[in-house]
Amino acid sequence: MSPLHHMSATELVGHFATRTLSPVEVVQALLARHEALAKELNAFCFMNRESALLQARASEARWRAGKALSTLDGIPVSIKDNLGTDDMPTRFGSLAVSPERMQLPDSPAVRRLRDAGAVIFGKTTLPDFAHKITTDSPLNGTTRNPWNLAHTPGGSSGGAAAAVAAGLGPLALGTDGGGSIRIPAAFSGIYGFKPSFGRVPHHPRGAFALLSHVGPMARTVEDAASLMNIISRPDPRDWYALPYDPTDYRAALRTPLHHLRVALSPSLGLDRQAAPEIQAALKRSARILESMGAHVELADPPAVLQCLQIHGVLWSAFAARLADSLGDAAHTLDASLKALVEAGRQLPPHCILDALARRGDAGREVNEFFTRYDLVMCPVHPTLPPALGEDLQLNPPYPVYTPWCNQLGLPAASLYAGPADNGLPIGLQLVGRQYDDSTVLKASHAFQQATGHAGVAEHPFSVKTSQPASTQRHRDTA
Repeated sequence: MSPLHHMSATELVGHFATRTLSPVEVVQALLARHEALAKELNAFCFMNRESALLQARASEARWRAGKALSTLDGIPVSIKDNLGTDDMPTRFGSLAVSPERMQLPDSPAVRRLRDAGAVIFGKTTLPDFAHKITTDSPLNGTTRNPWNLAHTPGGSSGGAAAAVAAGLGPLALGTDGGGSIRIPAAFSGIYGFKPSFGRVPHHPRGAFALLSHVGPMARTVEDAASLMNIISRPDPRDWYALPYDPTDYRAALRTPLHHLRVALSPSLGLDRQAAPEIQAALKRSARILESMGAHVELADPPAVLQCLQIHGVLWSAFAARLADSLGDAAHTLDASLKALVEAGRQLPPHCILDALARRGDAGREVNEFFTRYDLVMCPVHPTLPPALGEDLQLNPPYPVYTPWCNQLGLPAASLYAGPADNGLPIGLQLVGRQYDDSTVLKASHAFQQATGHAGVAEHPFSVKTSQPASTQRHRDTA
């Protein structure tokens, strides 16, 4: 039998059904592994040990009685710390959220997971209000990449990605306002899926409300699809939620993909080129899709630059709105978030309405493009995972290859495309037409079946780095 922390959710459930493993054994092993790795990795800002064990015992009883609630009953799932949880604080990675303000009810996705019997065991780290693509904050310190502790796992769902990559649970909930699921998934060698806007109900929507999506992070596409089946169920708290789609995303993975039309876009028509190793991986991946019967041709989707410009306006405008809502506490924000706040405060009054109108024009052009193609294959980010301390907010100022999907609500995924020469993961991005989540998941699964996944990072934890120790003051209930 494989080590427990290497197993997918699908494998674990198979063992639960045959009683060769119990949810209690899995949670106990997870908690012990977290204890061993917490100081170096810093993926969690809160761990609820006592509650996790209680949930696992309840699940064990259901499996013994033949009354499992779902295909994720007893599976440990971590929650990004900008999603509400009844039994754990929610601080959005920020000193600006005081203890008096940090108790939130379960967000819709968390509530659905509890209804399904999943074990909600901990909150993962993020930068201050999920505003950037590295995971460090004045509150929680620095989160490290499990494949090399001297590098970032990306952000803002960096704690979630690092946890899954390090074998600290097979599944995590992340959020994505401009690339915050896909970039850390790429940097950490896991699978990350940003659904269509509104596909997964989301409340409260947080600082970057009109851009934020909730989605699964996992090592296998099959596990992510299982999670989508649960978290995409309706919740009346989200006014933006799409009508319920009863698609069984996991079952759909087994249906064939016919005549898939793929636009290969190495730079999305932008003047920022990806690193040579990423470009080479993209070409290899395109050949794999062709060998599976897809028709692949070079084509850049329109309006990506326009979407980046719109993203810059809306991101800074939302940052200014956030700071105004925090009052005096805004002085505690991360310096890079304060810079966004100031940029937002300088925007002309009409600028935001103009950006929203231009977004509709961009969406029309991209919708027309997707009448000719089923998917776009492109990089997730121009670089490999940077070293800790490298300022990704200045170079580039925003994520480059991901925000257009948030602006237009498109389903998009980050897939592992092999290791770079330095051993760090390379990710590639698959983007689908509006609301066609199933095709992105199916194509992702077919690609992963053909190429494999990165597995669990093990070796770096014996590596000593010259970086300062985390400033996290780890909180624990037991």
